[in-house]
Amino acid sequence: MRPRLQQKYREEVIPQMKEKFGIKNVMAVPKITKIVINMGVGKAINDMRIMDSAVQDLTTICGQKPVITRSKEAISNFKLREGMPIGCKVTLRGSRMYEFLDRLITFALPRIRDFNGLSFKSFDKGGNFTLGLQEQSIFPEIDLVKVTHTQGMDITIVFDKGPKEHTCEVLRILGVPFRKKTHLGE
Repeated sequence: MRPRLQQKYREEVIPQMKEKFGIKNVMAVPKITKIVINMGVGKAINDMRIMDSAVQDLTTICGQKPVITRSKEAISNFKLREGMPIGCKVTLRGSRMYEFLDRLITFALPRIRDFNGLSFKSFDKGGNFTLGLQEQSIFPEIDLVKVTHTQGMDITIVFDKGPKEHTCEVLRILGVPFRKKTHLGE
């Protein structure tokens, strides 16, 4: 059985995008190819338990074991040596990607205190969307009692093509809550 958002993409997003932008070919509609979740854990230089905690939390949130990212160069001011673990990341594709996006939209984002929607300024030139979260505890999978260190993360939604107007519309139809545009342009 397909994830709910993947079905919504096929049944609602494609027809609406074809109608709104005059797209003739189904393959010309922007499609999400992957979601990359990255946790930078700079505090792990002094305490490896923080890295282990971040890896465990990211595994719980994504359902997939993260890859540990290591420093590429030494920076003496930060007491950083080349090859030291400084973060972890997960790349989600296929049904896991759609299931994660569904949980992010329906459960995690509404749990953020004073949440007014996501900014339209978070799109890059290729139409990819990046959002930063300040703590992992907004995900319902995380047990708040076991959280020892609050850890932020960056979530990047990568598209195969398209200007940002098209990719923004795809995310809007899928249910991503964006801020209402004001007279100031935001």
